[in-house]
Amino acid sequence: MNASGHTSNRRSFLRSAAAATVAPSLFNTLQVHAIEPQSSVELPPVKAPWDMSLGRPKPSERKFHSQAVEAFLTERSGRIADPVLATLFVSCFPNTLDTTVEPGTFEGKPDTAVLTGDIAAMWLRDSSAQVWPYLPLAKQDRHLRDLLEGVIRRQARCIHIDPYANAFMADLSAPPLPWSLKDKTELRQGVGERKWEVDSLCYPIRLSHGYWKQTGDTSPFDDRWHNAMKTIVSTFRVQQRKHGDGPYRFQRISNASTETLPAAGLGNPVRPIGLIASGFRPSDDACIFPFLIPSNLFAVTSMRQLAEMAHAILHDDALANDASSLADEIERALREHAVVPTADGTIWAYEIDGYGSQLLMDDANVPSLLGLPYLSSSPDAALYARTRAFCWSERNPWFFRGTAGEGIGGPHVGRSMIWPMSQIIYAFTSTQDDEIRRALQMLKTSAAGFGFMHESYFKDDPKRFTRAWFAWANTLFGELLGTLAGTKPNLLRP
Repeated sequence: MNASGHTSNRRSFLRSAAAATVAPSLFNTLQVHAIEPQSSVELPPVKAPWDMSLGRPKPSERKFHSQAVEAFLTERSGRIADPVLATLFVSCFPNTLDTTVEPGTFEGKPDTAVLTGDIAAMWLRDSSAQVWPYLPLAKQDRHLRDLLEGVIRRQARCIHIDPYANAFMADLSAPPLPWSLKDKTELRQGVGERKWEVDSLCYPIRLSHGYWKQTGDTSPFDDRWHNAMKTIVSTFRVQQRKHGDGPYRFQRISNASTETLPAAGLGNPVRPIGLIASGFRPSDDACIFPFLIPSNLFAVTSMRQLAEMAHAILHDDALANDASSLADEIERALREHAVVPTADGTIWAYEIDGYGSQLLMDDANVPSLLGLPYLSSSPDAALYARTRAFCWSERNPWFFRGTAGEGIGGPHVGRSMIWPMSQIIYAFTSTQDDEIRRALQMLKTSAAGFGFMHESYFKDDPKRFTRAWFAWANTLFGELLGTLAGTKPNLLRP
């Protein structure tokens, strides 16, 4: 942390919260050690609003109830023979609905804020990912469908407030998050944090497209949503930086270089080659080279999904054509500039600048290179396979292996810290049963007898972790277990 009270503070008080929220374990009692804070400035620790030692909150304490979700929990948990995994599934899959959603109405329509867990704000990325696993159940549950419609409508409102913001307050009249107060940027009312991340505008399209495909419902796709989609495309066009740098600037006083952008808040220079420049990664860490490749691959998928919806639902062929042509342009640029040679064959770079500079690594947060197939953003299977092998090896500087497991981390938390999210995505993208079993065993270990997933844990000691209440990781793990229970239940035996 630093004396100015910005995102380094966030890391410190969340790490303190990891210790503050720990109760006797769901499985056995363990001593949990919070990761050492980075400095001396303190914010009040955020405690989970329920007794985490009991697994799910009591029914009376849950934020939302879905009959379809409850039936799914019963049916799929019955296929999970490993009792630890079965218990984790029942606790983790509904965690977003149980603890983070705030359903309401706006202008007579559903309106749903989705918090990340221990932070009272809604990230466009996290909120989309957190509710994604519930889409297949929405068609049979109107109550759940209304909640999901509310998320889509709230996201459209947020994009209208500021397409460059990554996080918004649940109460849009509330002040921003404490670490954003002194940021040098255009901080608008309702914004929690204003880090420009390409994936922040891709995820709402993924959610909208998935909702439409699963339910057939077009209710959320009104004029506000239509205009928000136009704003996304125009923002992506501006951030191709063909006609100048664009309006976005961001600087933050911080001890961590990943919390601010160089060059007066513009980020490092790029040569316009058709890719979209991103200020920050999905970890909320600053890009080194602004052409973030997994996010640009995600944007190709998102633009094609938007083109389909613009044509079929909005009957806006101009928007459809614009989105489709942008996707084609980005894909051509990716193939020309983002595929790089290594001793083991060509792989996707993580970041480039268009001048020839490239960064070879991967980060745990999704979109990642590892997670490309999970987001339907991997257009070349052989190229992905080589990239995946690179990511899950010591050739990736943010891959760690220890006595408690192996996986990918990132600068956001630091060296030797493995993110369970990477292990979940490793299982999701694997075609090998042995890899999936190994990932499941590591995820059981990473829960540290605690009953839920964490943001990260120390490679040699899962009892040293960050963020006890991190709903995205919980729900993603629940999605993995629910999927495997339906497709490969033989992997879920003790």
